[in-house]
Amino acid sequence: MNNDFPITIFHNRDCGTSRNTLAMLLAAGYEPNIVEYLSAGWTRAQLEGLLADMNLTPRALLRDKGTSAAELGLLGNDAQDDAILDAMIRHPILVNRPIVVTPKGTKLCRPSEVVFVLLDRVPESFTKEDGEVVRRDGY
Repeated sequence: MNNDFPITIFHNRDCGTSRNTLAMLLAAGYEPNIVEYLSAGWTRAQLEGLLADMNLTPRALLRDKGTSAAELGLLGNDAQDDAILDAMIRHPILVNRPIVVTPKGTKLCRPSEVVFVLLDRVPESFTKEDGEVVRRDGY
């Protein structure tokens, strides 16, 4: 890993957006620290720190697609931030992904090309898994 420009990606290998983001980092010549959060899990302090860095609420980071968020009662307006955070710690899949941390900031990289604003260098172009081509000048 380049210690002059350290990068951490909180990654889910089953997520196409996360795979594309990681591939973009690699294509740009970076060797990120990859945290597979589904197996590593989250701590409350870690999530609170990432949320503060991104200026997001737990609700804004909550993933509802393909998760048990509805069954856990987290999608209603009455779901409190503490309850959402507690659920994210118990069920890491509830955290939307990927989250990338660089010296330029921390972002939820959806769509994956959002990662470009966090980097010192980006590839001229990148072809996503679905065939979409992302160009450096287009972002």
